[in-house]
Amino acid sequence: MRGAVLTAHGGPEVIDVIDNLPIPEPAYGEVRIAIKAAALNRLDLFVRAGWKGLNLDFPHVVCADGAGVVDAVGDGVTEYTVGDSVSIDPTYVKPDDPALHTGLENQSRIAILGEHHPGNATEYVVLPQRQLMKMPDGFNYGEAAAVGLVGVTAWHSLITRGNLLPGESVLIVGAGGGVNSISIQIAKLAGAKVYVVGSNAEKCQEAESLGADITINREENPDWSRIIYKMTNKRGVDVIVDNVGSATLNRSIRACRIGGRILIVGGTSGFQVDLNVAQIFSRQIALIGSTMGPHRDYMAFMNQVFSGNIKPVIGARFPLEDMVEAQNTLEENRVFGKVVVEV
Repeated sequence: MRGAVLTAHGGPEVIDVIDNLPIPEPAYGEVRIAIKAAALNRLDLFVRAGWKGLNLDFPHVVCADGAGVVDAVGDGVTEYTVGDSVSIDPTYVKPDDPALHTGLENQSRIAILGEHHPGNATEYVVLPQRQLMKMPDGFNYGEAAAVGLVGVTAWHSLITRGNLLPGESVLIVGAGGGVNSISIQIAKLAGAKVYVVGSNAEKCQEAESLGADITINREENPDWSRIIYKMTNKRGVDVIVDNVGSATLNRSIRACRIGGRILIVGGTSGFQVDLNVAQIFSRQIALIGSTMGPHRDYMAFMNQVFSGNIKPVIGARFPLEDMVEAQNTLEENRVFGKVVVEV
């Protein structure tokens, strides 16, 4: 079968599309899915580059997100039948992991599809039935695939970990990334007032189209934390979503109200930050780390997508054979929203 794979760690030259991957067979409790669409995340770029301790079996299939049609089922599968359209939860947990009984399985040693576990950019994948969710008839596979990882990440951070309440204010640092475009919509759905810092006027406009109440163009106003402070009558905002890391965290702290929460869901600019600890304890700011989410949060989020309350934001679509160009498009920030690959 065909699949987009990494042949080693490195730049775009290590990406290949091959046609000799073995077709997997479902074991007990597993389902085989004929993939219709997969989606890229920043994670794909990090995995391609590699890091110390990441030991992959090459060729390694890429992409955490996917959606498709049930093609075969193993013994013990009770929830799905051949022909069902399904979306895929990108959080992989071993069937015997005790964390499956806690409802917070993302707080265990999870794997993510496309990272420590083979991904979805291939014709067929086999996964445990607990990792799937039925799609409504006629729902677009690309849209279902586009929001898996970013959606469960945003929902778990804002709703479960951040306990976002109606009437609160939220600042989202960055407008164009997948997590941020979804966080805007979740925050509005929860009844919050949404501020967004965008890197340029175009991305600010896109954020407004998704429901942002106030946008700040970082090109024109690099000291955006001071502007937020003034806009909120020197109070600051209740909740901040920061997945940028070293380049923005100190400004996020300055923009946060006394007793507010900062949700740290990534570090695209780097992970080492020099913090003034006095700002944390004296202003009683909670720094809340969050990554991925349990399956119940994935289902809660996807129900909002399938009901039309949250709109998947797709910036570009490519055929599987154009995976190199798809990754280049993501890496060079050419589009607002997600990059989807159609299999």
